[in-house]
Amino acid sequence: MVSAVRGAAVRGGLGGRVLRGAGRAGFVARGVVYVLVGVLALQIAGDRGGAEADRRGALHRIAEQPFGAVVLWALVVGFAGMALWRASTAVFGEAGETRTAGRVLCAGRAVFYAFVCSGTLRFAAGAGEGSSSDAASRDWTAAVMSRPGGRYVVAGAGVVLLAAGVAIAVRAVQRRFLKKLDTGSMDRRVRSAVTATGVVGNVARGAVFGAAGVFVLVAAVRFDPGRAKGMDDTLRSFADGAAGPWLLVAVAAGLVLFGVFSFASARWRRL
Repeated sequence: MVSAVRGAAVRGGLGGRVLRGAGRAGFVARGVVYVLVGVLALQIAGDRGGAEADRRGALHRIAEQPFGAVVLWALVVGFAGMALWRASTAVFGEAGETRTAGRVLCAGRAVFYAFVCSGTLRFAAGAGEGSSSDAASRDWTAAVMSRPGGRYVVAGAGVVLLAAGVAIAVRAVQRRFLKKLDTGSMDRRVRSAVTATGVVGNVARGAVFGAAGVFVLVAAVRFDPGRAKGMDDTLRSFADGAAGPWLLVAVAAGLVLFGVFSFASARWRRL
């Protein structure tokens, strides 16, 4: 109860306005990256080649554009803002959210966005591009599996990723994300459009998380770190099934729509 009161006080003051601005900047940054990842994946579906369809590939694409350096630094600020806002929700609770589990999840997201911000900062500063998502996934899997009991840790990570993907998709179909949006300030057509991008975009994102989790599980079962895949290889795997590149096209288009949904969240999310 005391924590909820403190959280309401923080959200209502100057600090709250700063944190809300930081959070909205973070949603914009997330939207930019997901739109670009989706576009890169669409290009892969066209010729099965192209640039890496992951965050590093998106940063490369931005850097190639006029004023790309400015955009990169704007993303650094945005991801820093997201990490800050997520950290504040872990401490004080998000608007309408007081559960301990929700705060723990926010803390995990704060750490994740701090990591993303750090990687984007290094890229923008020219200090190194870092590993691709595929190489990073294989390296992490190999490092963990080399330790006693590491195989089970990797299997657990795969289960978590798979469960997260299923949860994201299910919650999207249930449209639970609408509870966090100020839908009252939208007209009917805008709400319908935002709902569509939220459902399709989150289902696509859930599919990527779930597929990545399956690959990590396979790596653990077969004791083969090379079986683990990052976002790029996971997306490419969608083109290997009976549906051919069309499944990848659907998932890639969904990721673009998730980016659009992130922009809508920057505007209408209750922060």
